Amino acid sequence: MRILLTGATGFVGRGFLERMATLDNLELVAALRSTTVSLPGNATSLQVAGLEPDADWQTALRGVDVVIHSAARAHVMRELASNPLAEFRRVNVDGTLNLARQAVDAGVHRFIFISSIKVNGEGTSVGMPYLADAQPNPSDPYGISKMEAEQGLRALAAETGMEVVIIRPTLVYGPGVKANFLNMMRWLHRGVPLPFGAIYNRRSLVALDNLVDLIVTCIDHPAAANQIFLVSDGEDLSTTELLRRLGLALGKPARLLPVPSWLLEAGAKMLGKKSLSQRLCGSLQVDISKTQELLDWAPPMSVDEALRKTAEYFLTSQAGS
Repeated sequence: MRILLTGATGFVGRGFLERMATLDNLELVAALRSTTVSLPGNATSLQVAGLEPDADWQTALRGVDVVIHSAARAHVMRELASNPLAEFRRVNVDGTLNLARQAVDAGVHRFIFISSIKVNGEGTSVGMPYLADAQPNPSDPYGISKMEAEQGLRALAAETGMEVVIIRPTLVYGPGVKANFLNMMRWLHRGVPLPFGAIYNRRSLVALDNLVDLIVTCIDHPAAANQIFLVSDGEDLSTTELLRRLGLALGKPARLLPVPSWLLEAGAKMLGKKSLSQRLCGSLQVDISKTQELLDWAPPMSVDEALRKTAEYFLTSQAGS
């Protein structure tokens, strides 16, 4: 089976490349902007210009059975576009559907789209998780663009018969993770006292290894065709519990101060950090029962094992930086 992977230099793409080295009977074409990425023996690379709405994918799609589309315009910390939604749509919607239409023409059997839990929304009440087939409710340009790409792909599947699989991950962590998760590890490693000792939210996370395992399952599982799947580790944590268990993985027990979450939220709002407050104090849970039952799948890696692997990578490659 021949697979085309987009976004091979991204966090999820690199995780899939690592897994590819263990898989037999698969041939991978990794679409790259740069050819400096290390590839397993059963993978070749093809340099592409990017996920443009008019990009030519004919060469990359030649002989391909399955496309795994993880490339996207993701969150931009310092947005410079005058119209962010238009720019997200140009890449994530128009670029994705351009690739998908050419995949149909090339005879691709299945198109696996790595979407985002932001299609469901930004947060849940404790004990009321998102469901895979619930009404979407995105609120930011990235989430809206992912929803519109999903809608276009499902319409294309209905029109052409190409199978589409949509996977919406929660926050993905693992070796090499960046952004807020990396900052948390740095704070814990330095022994910085943190005001997160009394947060009783619940958040679903997904280890990179667990997400990649689900992607591999969806490559040829017959029940995956034309379905939407949510994915997590199957164990929801509060921010307080996450920091404690991550501290243990780092060998640096967390120094957490029991500041009430309402006070943290008020302070974050005053500082213009409401979105960060939502991620630290708010809940976001997903129900993965559909994923488990339809695919007979379970996350192969436990939270503590995944945290330990993430921490080990940090300690060897990031702690001194």
